[in-house]
Amino acid sequence: MGGEMSGGKHRVVVVALENVLALDIGIPLQVFGSWPDGPYTLTVCAEQPGLVAMHGGPVLSVSDGLDALDTAGTVIVPGYLEPDPPSAAVSAALAEAAARGSRMVSICSGAFALAAAGLLDGRRATTHWQYAAALAKQYPQVAVQSEALYIDEGQVLTSGGVIAGLDLCLHLIRRDHGPRLANQRARLLVAAPRRTGGQAQFIDLPVPPDPDDGPAPVYEWALHNLHQPLTVDQLARQAGMSRRTLIRRFHADTGRPPMRWLLDVRLGLARELLESSDLTVEAVARRCGLGTPANFRTLFKAHVGVPPRAYRVTFNSAPHSEA
Repeated sequence: MGGEMSGGKHRVVVVALENVLALDIGIPLQVFGSWPDGPYTLTVCAEQPGLVAMHGGPVLSVSDGLDALDTAGTVIVPGYLEPDPPSAAVSAALAEAAARGSRMVSICSGAFALAAAGLLDGRRATTHWQYAAALAKQYPQVAVQSEALYIDEGQVLTSGGVIAGLDLCLHLIRRDHGPRLANQRARLLVAAPRRTGGQAQFIDLPVPPDPDDGPAPVYEWALHNLHQPLTVDQLARQAGMSRRTLIRRFHADTGRPPMRWLLDVRLGLARELLESSDLTVEAVARRCGLGTPANFRTLFKAHVGVPPRAYRVTFNSAPHSEA
């Protein structure tokens, strides 16, 4: 991989788009930039050198333009406020950097910039869970996985919001130099040494689409009947649509097929109940329509990344005798 500087240091270039999110850009700056004796050098660039608006912080003063990507070993695009496609110049610069062999990385909504440059086509990718449906809708050729903390597709890596970006940066160090150096860096940053990319983002209960839009009443109906063994045919009858039309509308509205949407809202409700109630696991499973306690535990760990008890201990301060 290119981007090796004198002394063997790997060059990381962070692209600051307009209204870059302060926390998102702060993560790679802290991980790679404040490390004088580390194996990386860090440069921040922008489409136009000068002052760049930063959401959640003061304006950035950036001295390097997009030509900084010419010698980048790793390019990181942090999230930005309105995840619209960047300019043609930015998209072209990102595509050219990838073609030269640079490792391409996004944090949060920075995935939209990589997608606009065609770098996520045919690949799995993630972003902040709030943006996942929009990313899937705007770029249907991308296999969006909204729950993952980060996804490593080799040359192209994407992460969810904020802290998931820290997880991904530490993963890059681990990939480049092994666990010892990554763990040392994590300790210095007072961060978890490793959260695997497959661990789920902890997300809010999905909200139904606008009630004035198409089959929205069926979403509300489903949310009130999660304890029932719902099927696609039942949802289609409730919506007054054919099975095929319902599936198509679910994809358009949520970016997911109906049964996957049902599983996500059931798991979302389970998270909410584990956080805010003292219901037993059996009661939570029953309330959410997730089957037996054993089945619930298996599904919860597979999709959230931790068992129900561990989740409850993390997010519910009340004492519990079981989970």
